[in-house]
Amino acid sequence: MARIYYLDNNATTRTAPEVIEVMAPYFGEKYFNASSIYSSAQEVRKDLEAAREEAAKFINAEPKEIIFTSGGTESDNFAIKGIAYANTDRGKHIITTKIEHPAILETCKYMAKKGWEITYLDVDKYGMINLEELKKALKKETVLVSIMYANNEIGTIEPIEEAAAIAKAAGAYFHTDAVQAAGKMAIDVKKLNVDMLSLAAHKFHGPKGVGLFYLKKGVRIHSIAQGGHQEASRRSGTENIPGIIGLAKACELASVHLKDSADMARIKGLRDRLEKGLFEKIPEIIMNGHPEKRMDNTLNVCVKHIEGEAMLIHMDFEGICVSSGSACASGSLDPSHVLLALGLPHEIAHGSIRFSFSKYNTGEDVDRVLEVLPGVVEKLRKMSPMWNERDKK
Repeated sequence: MARIYYLDNNATTRTAPEVIEVMAPYFGEKYFNASSIYSSAQEVRKDLEAAREEAAKFINAEPKEIIFTSGGTESDNFAIKGIAYANTDRGKHIITTKIEHPAILETCKYMAKKGWEITYLDVDKYGMINLEELKKALKKETVLVSIMYANNEIGTIEPIEEAAAIAKAAGAYFHTDAVQAAGKMAIDVKKLNVDMLSLAAHKFHGPKGVGLFYLKKGVRIHSIAQGGHQEASRRSGTENIPGIIGLAKACELASVHLKDSADMARIKGLRDRLEKGLFEKIPEIIMNGHPEKRMDNTLNVCVKHIEGEAMLIHMDFEGICVSSGSACASGSLDPSHVLLALGLPHEIAHGSIRFSFSKYNTGEDVDRVLEVLPGVVEKLRKMSPMWNERDKK
């Protein structure tokens, strides 16, 4: 099989071999249901609670504040619907941003149809919220503010600690979708002072189909799944034990990785070398996202006068896996809602391409992109009416 150059780690990451290894017994000799009372099942229950402790430690939470879910989308739904339904006596107003993941935006759209008022905060050209606008948007009916920690498309890191303080001073709960931040930057729920937080294991070398929802002790929330008493009656359903064990191991590995300053710097170096090389080799491109307050692994650029989808297809032929935005929004013919929120016109936003690195990437991946992409751009521009019209001006 030909070598794959994988640079789409914000969509999903390779499951670490160590994670696969610790999960394996729970498909075989440790297959028991943790809710059963016999001793073999109770041993699995002990493993489940040990995993909860590891996951809690990863974000500096208490074990009882961790609810295991199927991933980021469920956790985001839990935050918005759970808080809304539990606090209708306080008001029916929710605040979020225009650059959230579809798991937030589509849930807010659903709540709007059910009678909730949704305020969508603008961002600046770097994707950063304005804290003064947040203050102005808050009112006594506001029950929830949900702002993502780091954007999955452009990597911009939002001022979550400050935003949470503003929301809570006004009496609103605060949730952050930290799915993309996990494993790339340290997360401390006590320092951030958030009420809720979402994570998904597959974004930091854990398995797909498992995540966690942090719910601060004392926060009033409505369960959105009935049927059993699992997860302290907050999230019914037989626990995904192999997945939870894998998530905990991924948390443990990520904690070690985040303390490895040399490898963290290496990943940032790969990203920066790719960025520099692209700007040297390809004319008329722009970088999207904050130049400094950005995740070290993420590079999003727009190549003017051609479409991102065409670039992706040509690069796939060369064994290079990249993205034009969120994997959850793929298949849409519309340009990225994130890039449009930055103020980019449709014709430029259509030319976006996102590169995202992990600890498994090397300089060879960067070299391959720099070898292939300039030629792809040149080829596509020769066929582009927009490029040819530009030459006549």
